[in-house]
Amino acid sequence: MHAVSFLQDLAVVMIVAGLVTVIFHRFKQPVVLGYIVAGVIIGPHTPPFPLVRDQDTIHTLSELGVILLMFSLGLEFSLRKLKQVGAPAFLAALLEILLLFWVGYEIGRLFGWTNMDSIFLGAMLSMSSTTVIIKVLGDLGKMKERFAQLIFGILIIEDILGIAMIALLSGIAMTGSLSVGEVGLTLGKLGVFLTVVLVIGLISVPRLLSYVARFKSNEMLIITLLGLCFGVSLLAVKLGYSVALGAFIIGAVIAESREIHRIETLIEPVRDMFSAIFFVAIGLLIEPPMLITYWQPILVITLAVIVGKVLTCSFGAFVGGNDTRTSLRVGMGLAQIGEFSFIIAALGVTLKVTSGFLYPIAVAVSVLTTLLTPVLIQSADGLVNRFDRLAPRPLVHSLEIYTRWVGQLGSQRAPNLAGTLVRRWISQMALNLILIAAVFIAAAFAERHPPRWLSEIGLGEDWLKATLWLASMLISLPLFIATFRKLQALGLLIAESKVSAAAAGERTAAIRAVVAQVVPIAGAVALGLCVLVLSSTFLPTFKVVLVLLGVVAFVTWRLWRSLIQVYSKAQVALQETLAQPAAPRPSAALPALPAFFHEANLATVRLAAASPVAGKLIRELELRTRTGASIIGLERDGTNLINPGPDEELRSGDQVLLLGTPAQLDSARARLLN
Repeated sequence: MHAVSFLQDLAVVMIVAGLVTVIFHRFKQPVVLGYIVAGVIIGPHTPPFPLVRDQDTIHTLSELGVILLMFSLGLEFSLRKLKQVGAPAFLAALLEILLLFWVGYEIGRLFGWTNMDSIFLGAMLSMSSTTVIIKVLGDLGKMKERFAQLIFGILIIEDILGIAMIALLSGIAMTGSLSVGEVGLTLGKLGVFLTVVLVIGLISVPRLLSYVARFKSNEMLIITLLGLCFGVSLLAVKLGYSVALGAFIIGAVIAESREIHRIETLIEPVRDMFSAIFFVAIGLLIEPPMLITYWQPILVITLAVIVGKVLTCSFGAFVGGNDTRTSLRVGMGLAQIGEFSFIIAALGVTLKVTSGFLYPIAVAVSVLTTLLTPVLIQSADGLVNRFDRLAPRPLVHSLEIYTRWVGQLGSQRAPNLAGTLVRRWISQMALNLILIAAVFIAAAFAERHPPRWLSEIGLGEDWLKATLWLASMLISLPLFIATFRKLQALGLLIAESKVSAAAAGERTAAIRAVVAQVVPIAGAVALGLCVLVLSSTFLPTFKVVLVLLGVVAFVTWRLWRSLIQVYSKAQVALQETLAQPAAPRPSAALPALPAFFHEANLATVRLAAASPVAGKLIRELELRTRTGASIIGLERDGTNLINPGPDEELRSGDQVLLLGTPAQLDSARARLLN
C-alpha cells in the first residue's frame, strides 16, 4: 500500500504542478512561481483537505531536487569566467552580501525574532536568484548586453560566497556561535575541500567524460554524470558539508568538459522533474494564514531587498568603472531572492534552528521580488534618462569623468615579466601546500576513524601511525619536489633582480649565490614545520620518524625524475582543461530558405541626435508591418546587440542593421531618418 500511496502523491504533485505552470507560462510569469503555487494548492494548510498524504516522501524527493538544482547551477558556472568578471563583479557581490546580511539581521531583531532566525534571514536576503535572472533576461532578449554579462559575473561570485556561507551557517547552527578562529578554521577546511575536488576533478573528470562520450550512448553518459553528482554529494556529507556544496562543485568541474552542451541537454529533463518537486515541496510548507499574520515583515523585507540590492550592486558596478546606465541596470536586475535562499531556509529547517514562519516569509518575498524583476529591468533606462535630465550637470559630468578615468587605468597597466613569474610561482606553491594539507588531513581522519578494512589488518596504534605518516609523505613527494624547485627558481630570480652590481660591487656573485640558496632552504624549513603541524595528531616517535625520513630520502633519490614527470603531467592536464575552448553548440540542419532570403539585403542606418525615432521602442515603430524590413541588430557604444526584442529602446547614435529587399530597405530608411 505504501507504493500506491507514494504513486498517488507523486501523481498529484506532477499533475497540479503541470496545470498551474501552464497557466503561469501563458501569462508570461516565472514557472518557479507556478510550482510554489501548486504546492500551496495541494498543501495541508489549504482547505478543504490536503491532497498529499505522505509529505515525508515528497520531501525526500525534494532533497534530490536540491542536489540536481545545485548540480545544474554548477554546470552554468564557468571557472574560466572568474578571470573575466573582474573587480566590478567582485565588489558588487561583496557589498551586496555584506549589506543585505546586516539588513536582514537587523530586520529580524527589529521584529523581535531569535538570533538564529535573524542570522538565517540575513543569509537568505544576501543571495540573488540565478534561475529567475536568466529566465527574465532571456525572455526580454537582453542576454548579450554588457549589463547582463556583468550580472552573470556577480552571480558567479555570489555562488562561491554562498557556498562558503552555507558551510558557516551549518557551523553556527550546530554550535550556537562562531568565533573568529572557528570561522578561519571552517573557511580553511572548506578551501582545502574545494581545491582538492577542483584539482582532481579538472584533471580526471573531463577525460573520463570524453572517454564515455566516445561510445555515443546517452545512457552511459547520464549514468556516469549522476554517479559523479551523487558520489561527490555523499563525500561532502561525510565530511560535514551539505549535499548542495558537493553537487555544485562537481557541476562546476563538469562544466569545463567539452561535452558540456550534450550534458546539459541530457540532464535537463531529470533536473526539471526533481526541481519541480523541490519547489512544490516549498509550497507545501506555506501556511496562507501565517502570511496574513506576517504581512508587515513580508512588505518590509521585500522593500529592503529591492532598495538594498539596487543600491549596493549599482554602486559596486559603478565604482568598478561602468557608466550609470549599465550600473543601474545591473542593480535592478539583481533585486530579488530565489533558489539559493530556499536552500538556506531549508538548511535552517533541517537543522531545526529556525522558526516555522521564516520559510514561508522567504518564499513570499521571493514571489514578490520575482514578479517585480522584469518591471525593474525595463524601467532602468527610463530612470537613468530622468536622472540625466534632472541631476545637476556638474554631477553628471563628474560621474562620466570617473567612468572614463577608471577605464583608462585598466588599459594603461603594463605587464611585468618578473612580477608575473613571481605571482605564478607563489600561486602554484600555495596550491601545492593546500593539496599536501589535504593529504595529511585525510590521514589524520583515517587515524581517528579507521575504515573497516584497515581495522581488520590488525595494525597496532604505533604501526598505524607510522604507516599513515609514511603513506602521506610518499603521496605528497611530487608536490614537495615541485615546491622546492619553485623555491629554487624564486631564489635565483630574487638574487638576479634585487642584488644589483652597483650596490654589491665585487661581491655581487657571492651575495647572489647566498640569496639564491637562502630562499629555498628557508622555504624547505617552513614546509617541514607545516608538515609537523599537520601530522601532529598521528606523528610517530622520534626514532621511527628518522627511519621513515630515510625511506623517503631513498625513494626521492631513486625516483626524482619520475616524480617530476608525474607532477608535470598533472600540471599539463590541468592547464589543458582550463585552456581548451568550449565545444560549440550542436546546430540543427537548416531548412530550405524561402525565396525572400535570396533577394534580401542588409543595410545600416545611424540615428542622428535629432532623430525622431530616438527614445521609441522597436514595437512602437511598426517597421516590419509598414515597410516589410526588420531590425536584426544594433551597435551601441561599441556593443553589438543581435536580434533585439520589441521592447528595446532606440537611442541617438545607434547603428541600426536592417534586413529586407531593396524596396523594403528604402522605405525603412525613410521612416527612420524622416
